[in-house]
Amino acid sequence: RIVEIYGPESSGKTTLTLQVIAEAQKMGGTAAFVDAEHALDPQYAEKLGVQMDDLIVSQPDTGEQALEVSEMLVRSGAVDVLVIDSVAALTPKAEIEGDMGDSHVGLQARLLSQAMRKLTGAIKQTNCLVIFINQIRMKIGVMFGSPETTTGGNALKFYSSCRLDIRRIGAIKDRDEVIGNQTRVKVVKNKVAPPFRVVEFDILYGEGISKTGELIDLGVKAGVVEKSGSWYSYGPQRIGQGKENARSFLAENPDVADEIETKIRSDAGLIDIEALTQDEAKLAEGQDEAPIEEPPAEEAAGA
Repeated sequence: RIVEIYGPESSGKTTLTLQVIAEAQKMGGTAAFVDAEHALDPQYAEKLGVQMDDLIVSQPDTGEQALEVSEMLVRSGAVDVLVIDSVAALTPKAEIEGDMGDSHVGLQARLLSQAMRKLTGAIKQTNCLVIFINQIRMKIGVMFGSPETTTGGNALKFYSSCRLDIRRIGAIKDRDEVIGNQTRVKVVKNKVAPPFRVVEFDILYGEGISKTGELIDLGVKAGVVEKSGSWYSYGPQRIGQGKENARSFLAENPDVADEIETKIRSDAGLIDIEALTQDEAKLAEGQDEAPIEEPPAEEAAGA
């Protein structure tokens, strides 16, 4: 499938794709990153859980080169996730070799349209996920509706199975210091599930998407975590005053975080908590009833 992630600058586009790569690698998959912007930070990627030694990285000079490398990787069948960062940086060769100020109308759109036609069939055959990161531009003279548009023409919009609009909606502060962004992602187009769903999460600088922050938000929504004033409680236990303190408590107590996560997943219908507890009970019974191994007859006779 083809996925397009677009949004303003510093909204978390690359961070989101690096998290996808990290999760794919955890599941045993192979990932590739075509860095057309030449801006990939290996240290930051490793902090997000990406294994840089196992990541295939390409930094092409032209848009044609980037898309040829992408096609080769997809057709090889050796890659499960391919990220192209970004569509706006896929500069046609004619533009690079030309002079500053030369007009090249529609070159990038034609290049991308041709690439989509060539890539789509191969992506389906190899069951590969291709994520295009895109930037937004402003349309001039728009009086009504949104003046925003994405670069590279309309082909990518049509060929994408899923389009995600990612935005920074606020800052996360620890006293006066800004330590992260509150982020909202809206599913603008979806061919594999209902569209127009919205999700909000926290991105912490140097850490990526905050799992503990998400547990607190979803826990409050599901009624697993109680919020009264600025205090957060889990059962009879108070876990912190303010979200930052509650986040720190869950980071220091992973067993409590795991309990909350299990209950949230159960509330969402993702797991059957009763079946889980029954399986654990059976496993414990099996361990209790394990037969004690008797020593061999020769050893017993020697004794």
